[in-house]
Amino acid sequence: MTLYPIGLIHYTNVAPILDYLELPEGVTAVQGVPTEMNAALLSGRVNMANVSAVEFIRHADVLAALPDFSVSVLGAVYSVNLFHRRPWGELRGGRIALTAQSATSVALLEVLLRETGVQASLERAEGTALALLDQGFDGVLRIGDDALREWYEVVGPIGEEVSMLDLPHAKGGVTVTDLAHRWFILTGHPFAFAVWAYRKDAPPPHALLQAMRQARRRGIGHLGEVAERHAALLGLPARVVQHYLWNFRYHLEAPDRLGLNEFAAKVAPGHAPLVLASGTQLARPSALTGG
Repeated sequence: MTLYPIGLIHYTNVAPILDYLELPEGVTAVQGVPTEMNAALLSGRVNMANVSAVEFIRHADVLAALPDFSVSVLGAVYSVNLFHRRPWGELRGGRIALTAQSATSVALLEVLLRETGVQASLERAEGTALALLDQGFDGVLRIGDDALREWYEVVGPIGEEVSMLDLPHAKGGVTVTDLAHRWFILTGHPFAFAVWAYRKDAPPPHALLQAMRQARRRGIGHLGEVAERHAALLGLPARVVQHYLWNFRYHLEAPDRLGLNEFAAKVAPGHAPLVLASGTQLARPSALTGG
């Protein structure tokens, strides 16, 4: 039997899918952070992975995406954050530390800085947000579970009386700018951080797609249990993690495609057409919004 290798990124934001995913016979999996899975897919080490949206866009000539899977959010995401002590507009001319774990988050930050006229020096540096701020960086980009934990470290504890609609984003002189929320303010669209992309020369077996859809259905149906399980791993309140998870949009619906197309136009003008598994091209925003 020919094996079909896939790449998995086990961040909490995909737990409603991956916690319940049972790989069908012949499908194998490797794990890593987004940049590692991006490289594995492009090199052919794996045939499909949940990869950074920007890598799908930049390599749309060789990659296609599943038409009904994404990791998108409309508004705040809580796990892609710029930590800073000076106001956003005063970051001009400053130094911002970037994580090496995510290509999409870095590209999103670059777009948001450019769109708001903020020119800053972007430098690779790993460490916690507060430690890097103390080392002299004016801003620190953090992603994934680490960003979620460090956001709560800054703004917490959050009592039961605080509405989930009023979660804080600043405390003790540190502001946590949520990049997905800033994208929403800029465009009015969701932001798609990741898609499930595959190599056009190696489409996924139908059994794998069915297993993923079943896993997603079960995970979303048991979101409270998923949240409690991962809250214990993260050291965070379960209700905060549940709020975090129910914000996500996992189906690459029309609004998510609008956001993906707009991001593609801003980050990679002239990119190859974005193709879904059905073989159709993603419609341009004007086509999707025409009445």
